[in-house]
Amino acid sequence: MKKSLGAVALLGASALTLAGCAGSGGGSTESSSAEIRVWLAGTDTSQDARDYLTQTFEDENPGSTLVIEEQQWTGLVDKLTTSLSSNDSPDVVEMGNTQAPAFTSSGALLSLDDIAADLGGDDLLPGFVEAGTWDGTLYAVPYYSGARVVFYNTAQYAQAGVAVPTTLDEYVSNAVTLAGALPGVSGVYFPGKDWYNALPFVWANGGEVAMQADDGSWDAQLSSDESIAGLTQVQELQEKASLAPKDGDETEGWVPFRTGEAATYSAPSWAYWSIVADEDKQPTPLTDTTGYFALPGADGDAAPVFAGGSNIGIAAKSAHPDLAKSALEIMLSDEYQSILAEGGLVPAKTSLGDKVAAATPELATVIAEAAANAKLTPASPKWADVEAQGVMQDLFVNIANGGDVASLAAAADEQIESILNG
Repeated sequence: MKKSLGAVALLGASALTLAGCAGSGGGSTESSSAEIRVWLAGTDTSQDARDYLTQTFEDENPGSTLVIEEQQWTGLVDKLTTSLSSNDSPDVVEMGNTQAPAFTSSGALLSLDDIAADLGGDDLLPGFVEAGTWDGTLYAVPYYSGARVVFYNTAQYAQAGVAVPTTLDEYVSNAVTLAGALPGVSGVYFPGKDWYNALPFVWANGGEVAMQADDGSWDAQLSSDESIAGLTQVQELQEKASLAPKDGDETEGWVPFRTGEAATYSAPSWAYWSIVADEDKQPTPLTDTTGYFALPGADGDAAPVFAGGSNIGIAAKSAHPDLAKSALEIMLSDEYQSILAEGGLVPAKTSLGDKVAAATPELATVIAEAAANAKLTPASPKWADVEAQGVMQDLFVNIANGGDVASLAAAADEQIESILNG
């Protein structure tokens, strides 16, 4: 899922090798009581869920303690690469769904085959199970998911005289109209590094990021005619409709939307609760003027959107694998996953999908429609290296700054192929 390369050059995640430790728990001896370290990325896991995990684990494992250590998405691939190969490895780790193949293929994670049924089995989100499986072995289970939906300010749309778009072309033209009619307001909030919201334009126009050939090699396709059509739409939005920083990222994009500085905002479904309530959980003025729709495709159907979300696994070098499995079973329990769902996250189990918090049945329908059309990045163990090296972020920052789309896409293709086929 996220993010960029840190300042210090580190070993690429795809090159990580932990010979002899996969499935071994690092060769350590399980103690009757211990401290378990759980790495959670970002703030998407609510405090209620964290408290439930800690309390339940310590009740079920008397004498042991569980400590949650929050990590930033920025630089997470590099930090996981280093930490999972060290003798001071955390026990349970969250990673973006697109990052998972880098670690499932490297020996960094413990096999979960022996507890797969206890974690949900066939009830688990299949796309995320695939992302967490390598060579037929399950190493990282789904944690949560969330497809992107479009939020819009109904009052600002009415003021500018635009309606909910039915095609991607209308979405772009609406945003330009909104920006022109509402000085100081982004027609759509679209910071330069936000490649998660940019890829749907590529997919909706029939393009792809990269395709795998029969011989296993990868062919990057951002410079295809179809992809260029989508990238050109992205540039029009970033240049003519967005006041977001050209070098900014997508984090906390609900802030300018919530304050009326953006009329349209595309984000994972759970962002709704940050829009209609402030940090103190008090209602905001947007409670009554927030509408939502699925991003429309080129011909009026819902566009393929980026499938956000996370996988979670146990470090192969965990000093306490049995206790780590106990923690993971709690995190995949119906009770814990229902808490995540109440916070707007799509739970890891398909049977709990109807528990996703939605203000209205209409929003629930939009979330379901978006999720049904969600896509993932290329399923290569080296894709995490593409993210870590900031290839996608750099591409869209340069596009936002008015660069030539065709030449930028060709250069990005060359970088992607070099990494995936390296």
